[in-house]
Amino acid sequence: MPSSASPAAQSPAAPHEFWQDIHPPGTFATAGLHSGFFPAELDDKRQICLPIRSLADGEHALASLIVNQASFEVLEALAADLAARLAPFSPDVVIGLPTLGLTLAAAVARHLGHSRYVPLGTSRKFWYLDELSVPMSSITTRQEKRLYIDPRMLPLIEGPRVALVDDVISSGSSIISGLSLLAASGIRPAVIGAAMLQSDRWREKIAAFGPEWPERVRGVFATPLLRKAEGGWRA
Repeated sequence: MPSSASPAAQSPAAPHEFWQDIHPPGTFATAGLHSGFFPAELDDKRQICLPIRSLADGEHALASLIVNQASFEVLEALAADLAARLAPFSPDVVIGLPTLGLTLAAAVARHLGHSRYVPLGTSRKFWYLDELSVPMSSITTRQEKRLYIDPRMLPLIEGPRVALVDDVISSGSSIISGLSLLAASGIRPAVIGAAMLQSDRWREKIAAFGPEWPERVRGVFATPLLRKAEGGWRA
């Protein structure tokens, strides 16, 4: 049992058990030493256990969320919360970033009362256009891909207020790719949403793309960059 947990707390016993439950407030201590998992807190103080992934330098780590492996209960809770945060921006359409952002974006669109959403993709269909694509990389998939929008979707997003949704914002690279692709069609999202804001490293990169963008970002919860300590990790 991690030393950060209270005596009664039960952390996930196996890797496939992460992201499956929402724990009552105070189930796990959020301060101090963490070993194996980090308890992320929602606004109402309920908690979701996230596995800790060590970074390449061996001295830092991040809490991980794989939203398409989450239980329906967790996915719906995150989608409902994010939809409520995006609602004040009155988005007419939700655009989802691949790959994991698609699962969340579809659920968010439903909670906003929309009948559909617009998925971006990294698989080039034969009717796609090269000029409607940009390079894309992320912290979890180092190989560079291309991000595409289906030309048939353009009438849905040219003019309406748009929300751009991803599962996690970490380095900011995926969001920049999405913003760049939309900008090529003259589209500027009203708001950017994610389930998790993974540390604050993304802020500088997104601000370099445009100083207004960091203030347009909304997340359900935030997790810190963890630092190695004896016996585990500290925020």
